[in-house]
Amino acid sequence: MTFSNFTNRRYPWYRRLTVPQFTVLTGLLVIFIGTLILSSPLCSSNQVGLWESFFTATSAVTVTGLTIIDIGKDLSIYGQIILALMLLIGGLGLMAITTFLQGFVVSGTELRCRLDRGKTLDEFGVGGVGRTFRGIALTAIVLICLGAVVLFYFGFNNIPNLSERLWASLFHSISAYNNAGFGLWSDSLQSYRTNWVVNIVIILLVILGGLGWRVTSDIWVNRKNLYFRNLSLHTRLVLRTSAILVCIGAVGLFITESISDGYLFSDMNWRERSISFLFESVSARTAGFTNMPISIETISDSGLLLLMTLMFIGASPGGTGGGIKTTTVAALMAATRSTLRGQDDVVIRHRQISDKVVLRAVGITVASLLFVLVMALLITLSSSFGGREPFSFLEILFTCISAFATVGFDLGVTQQLSHFGQFVLVVGMFVGRLGILLLLSAIWQAINKGRLQHQSRIGYPREDLYV
Repeated sequence: MTFSNFTNRRYPWYRRLTVPQFTVLTGLLVIFIGTLILSSPLCSSNQVGLWESFFTATSAVTVTGLTIIDIGKDLSIYGQIILALMLLIGGLGLMAITTFLQGFVVSGTELRCRLDRGKTLDEFGVGGVGRTFRGIALTAIVLICLGAVVLFYFGFNNIPNLSERLWASLFHSISAYNNAGFGLWSDSLQSYRTNWVVNIVIILLVILGGLGWRVTSDIWVNRKNLYFRNLSLHTRLVLRTSAILVCIGAVGLFITESISDGYLFSDMNWRERSISFLFESVSARTAGFTNMPISIETISDSGLLLLMTLMFIGASPGGTGGGIKTTTVAALMAATRSTLRGQDDVVIRHRQISDKVVLRAVGITVASLLFVLVMALLITLSSSFGGREPFSFLEILFTCISAFATVGFDLGVTQQLSHFGQFVLVVGMFVGRLGILLLLSAIWQAINKGRLQHQSRIGYPREDLYV
């Protein structure tokens, strides 16, 4: 009897789960429990059934923000509290919470298990447990509370009821920091478009939540160093790429909507235009809040294409947002630059990037593109054969990217889809939040029954391929 067979007999199935498999099951379990709670009469009205609760719970755990109900009207205060708790679970790191839970059920001290945890945590972007997770939670609590205090006293001061104002401030602060995009009002934050305090607070919370723990921790450790010269390459790359994307998004939207002279400019002055385009540029990178109406009629096709690009890129590793991540795009751009220059190595800021990182960036991008296209294909087929007026491909693709990148922008498509189309979005949200490589790893390990895969020692002859 081999050692692996002895181990399989010694431990039950749930103690033999790998970290990716346990993460998937934990996410599904949280969604299942959230669905049952949200569908109860204590948390929701009669308009919310099991399907609506399931869609909302998935959107909350994956911190997406897409919804087929009115959060402020269809959920009671208890339901809104449960929703906020699910946002915290999904945003603060489902992987970190999963690792703590796994310690109680998985066969605990083997070297393989520890290596498995460390590798998967690094892929997920958490970077460790214990002290690191406590730091993540403490940072989140401080920033969320500060945001809520500012919104309470200076942002939502038009709400006369103090308890309602306090809850609105806290809920939107939680939603913004976790890049969720859930709001208590059906128009999101459009009624506060001229309120600079609300816009700036939401923008800062979204950015800080999307940067990731590694970046905020690195900045805090080096806060006393002049010009932050000791920051790591990862931190510098994330900050620079994020700043470039925000500027490109804001300026790009300003140009596209100025040329089209669309609906968005009809009732805005220059100050409102500036803050609105900056707000949407930040929000497009997985937050999902809107301070102006977004639809196929109000934004030009070029503006929607720009938003889709920002959504697909998303936030940074270890942050509360989704997308393929800023560092993935930076690695691809650096590889492209090296190819055009005829260089054999990929170099970023005088640092050589390993081939493994570049291959991983290519794998994430290609797999994500293929997955989004399959989502769009399925929804197109469902809308064509479902007896409903089919949506344009641009609307469907926009919605699929919004779901997969856990953004939450909606052109009015989500509520009109059939249950099958909405289920496709549910799968896209779940895969996009966990990470497509993590999910594929869980499936591969399940197929191979969790056995260790040894590196092959067989070498193959090299041959060139013309591309």
